[in-house]
Amino acid sequence: MSSNQVQPKLIIHGGAGGHIRSKGGLEAVRNCLHSIVEEIYSLLLNGASATETVLKGCQLLEDEPRFNAGTGSVLQSDGQIRMSASLMDGAAQRFSGVINVSRVRNPIELAKALQNESDRILSDHGAAELLRELNFPIYDPLTDLRLQEWMQERKDNFRKEMAGVIAEEELALPHEARRGTIGVVVLDAQGRLAAGTSTGGKGLERIGRVSDSAMPAGNYASQFAAVSCTGIGEDIIDECLAAKIVIRVTDGLSLKEAILKSMQEASQRQRELGAISIAANGEIAWGKTSEVLLAAYHDGEKIDDTLEWVDDELVGYQL
Repeated sequence: MSSNQVQPKLIIHGGAGGHIRSKGGLEAVRNCLHSIVEEIYSLLLNGASATETVLKGCQLLEDEPRFNAGTGSVLQSDGQIRMSASLMDGAAQRFSGVINVSRVRNPIELAKALQNESDRILSDHGAAELLRELNFPIYDPLTDLRLQEWMQERKDNFRKEMAGVIAEEELALPHEARRGTIGVVVLDAQGRLAAGTSTGGKGLERIGRVSDSAMPAGNYASQFAAVSCTGIGEDIIDECLAAKIVIRVTDGLSLKEAILKSMQEASQRQRELGAISIAANGEIAWGKTSEVLLAAYHDGEKIDDTLEWVDDELVGYQL
């Protein structure tokens, strides 16, 4: 590593919500997250940019059926899958995203394709047209687990407000509302930051509902910090969480202080959410008001995770 380079770092998440049902489920999620961290960190060591690494990390997480993004996305109330994703290049401070897109394997690829366009956020019809323009193959992200889940809720006349969106080896607990998103935040060797977030939504929602994942509220980056959020989308939007954390770092707070202040405010308002983040100085921090945050990170020396962080603390931190 040359003298003008920094130690690359990254953190990823696979959602937030209630307790993972079993130790076996916890170990399966841990192995999955650690494997993805290891694979994409190797890209950084080989000179990949922050945005390239975020793209690859989001693709791998979208392809993992246990998470609610890409393959394994939940169904909306009408039985259709509509996904949203965004990418933000912190060095350029440029945001792009797609909202309620269907029939694509990796929504984050559409967000990446829009990075250099003059129109950088597209909703369902525009995203479908972009999919055709890029000649991406048509793909069905539906899994048997998600179909069974939707069919069970249909029998119960859709009484739940959202689907079970953190999957394990078997069907998620029917009585627990789970909040699912995937996200990747990266600091590359050139000191550039980027963040990407992708989701299948909360499941069973009203047709046309828009997630925070394709908004700066849920995914934001600048030259100072980058953040990806997960949890109840409406809570994240009401807090404008990702942008708020980045702005607080820009205004002089440390990343840990910015996360803590933001989580304290969210907790007082009884929000359920989580966030992962990295600052330009290499600080890694995460926070949650939910019981569990499914996150793993590489701090430049080792891989670790937040999976058994279920105490009363609102923030975690790694320098």
